[in-house]
Amino acid sequence: MRSDQVKKGFERAPHRSLFYANGLTPEELSRPIIGIANAFNEVVPGHTHLDKIADAVKAGVRMAGGTPLEFNVIGVCDGIAMGHIGMHYSLPSRELVADSVESMALGHAFDGLVFIPNCDKIVPGMLMAAGRLNIPSIFISGGPMMAGRYGEEDIDLKTMFEAVGRYKAGRMEEEEVQALEYAACPGCGSCAGLFTANTMNCLTEALGMGLPGNGTVPAVTGARLRLAKEAGMQILPLVEAGICPRDIMTQAAFENAIATDMAIGGSTNTVLHLPAIAHDAGFRLPLDVFDEISSRTPYLVKLSPSGPHHMQDLDEAGGIPAVMGALIDKGVVHGDLPTVTGKTVAENVKGAEGRFGPVNVSRVIRPTDNPYSESGGIAILRGNLAPDGAVVKAAAVAPGMMHHRGPARVFNSEELTMAAILNSEIKAGDVVVIRYEGPRGGPGMREMLMPTSALAGMGLDEQVALMTDGRFSGATRGAAIGHISPEAAGGGPLALVEEGDEIEIDIAGRTLTLHVDDAELAQRRERWVQDGAGQELKIKSGYLARYAVHVSSASEGAILT
Repeated sequence: MRSDQVKKGFERAPHRSLFYANGLTPEELSRPIIGIANAFNEVVPGHTHLDKIADAVKAGVRMAGGTPLEFNVIGVCDGIAMGHIGMHYSLPSRELVADSVESMALGHAFDGLVFIPNCDKIVPGMLMAAGRLNIPSIFISGGPMMAGRYGEEDIDLKTMFEAVGRYKAGRMEEEEVQALEYAACPGCGSCAGLFTANTMNCLTEALGMGLPGNGTVPAVTGARLRLAKEAGMQILPLVEAGICPRDIMTQAAFENAIATDMAIGGSTNTVLHLPAIAHDAGFRLPLDVFDEISSRTPYLVKLSPSGPHHMQDLDEAGGIPAVMGALIDKGVVHGDLPTVTGKTVAENVKGAEGRFGPVNVSRVIRPTDNPYSESGGIAILRGNLAPDGAVVKAAAVAPGMMHHRGPARVFNSEELTMAAILNSEIKAGDVVVIRYEGPRGGPGMREMLMPTSALAGMGLDEQVALMTDGRFSGATRGAAIGHISPEAAGGGPLALVEEGDEIEIDIAGRTLTLHVDDAELAQRRERWVQDGAGQELKIKSGYLARYAVHVSSASEGAILT
């Protein structure tokens, strides 16, 4: 066993004495040592209950004959971090999560790992660590939050961000905003819509790294605790068989995850995270793979922010197994791949059906012969404004905005954009450009949920496009184009856009075009280089300064080099 490095032989007597100081018995040390990487904290709603999940996991490990040892990692709540300096730390925290798990796992020679994430950057950070370490591993998320209720309407965190715009536009009274505050997020769990956290938990399941139900079983249910016990039990067979993450997270498994992502209309942040996870698993996952798979994958599920349903609705309809089963029948998912269950993908999803019968399934998961669209929920755009690509959640774009041409309204930060939106300076037809918010320029590639939500709340989400070298929350809806690469701070064409320039967006045609001739752009580039505008680091000390120097382009997953 890997843990023999710290517990076996005469020369390891000092090591054993330290384990005994923790109250472990010789019998416990004779068993496989399972590290429990827990993202519990008392700040993030998706994580406040992970202590209970960890207790269930540890019970499962002990039942199966292992010795669990828990350690913790950080987690940033994107919602609480939104709109201030905190959002600079959200994406960079992904690397800290991966590095801290690596340090703990190798520093203490665990035989296996059970990962307990739930929210946005913690899930991919832990998957990166799993691929990097290649120690037998299994994932059990904390599960999604239940949707809130206001009157007869299901609501969630998106409702609150859009309420700000509605209030500023005079479309909602202050008393109603306050009432919504108490109703939108009713308890623990990752926010109720198909935002980044729930998308990544679903894709963990699609990758084969989590048990069926990992992405959709609600946080507050007994079923979630049972799933946690089962995950704790299942890590022991993986250790005994020597089945490691790279045996499961193959190129074909990533294709399955992307196809599932397209079918459910997941967050655009997956286009950042999956390439980063693949990098740590030992291979590249270029943007073109997303678009190729999207072109042949039907869009089957519309959850908030794209549609009326929430995560518990998808769970009741059969969850990710029901979606993947339909995709296997369609021929866009590989059914013969191994998973942490010890069974293949096809075996895992066999017989998956909604708990409330076929009517519920068809209400939430459309059949492949009657999809919302023949292609998936995410599109990759290219053109002279985004030579290395840009990403849009096409599933959340109104039909009238799938093609749009309008004048650029240019802002060099999120704060300047928000001020203009709330002061009613943005008009129907505009193309809002937010630049110097990329991985380096931000630094940290902030989410632009507040600007998109403000536009939606003011009723402009079907009339105004927004584009950025930053990124968007999974809760964003509208013609919101992110990850524009190369970023402005690195000299990308976005840095050369001027107020009033005509920009054309053609989502169906996969193009993003700045209608300015090459000669003019060359002159602007010369001035940009001479002026040094946007080329200096915004933050010059601490972790973010180091991050800005070493982070790669969004088109490469914003990994550290």
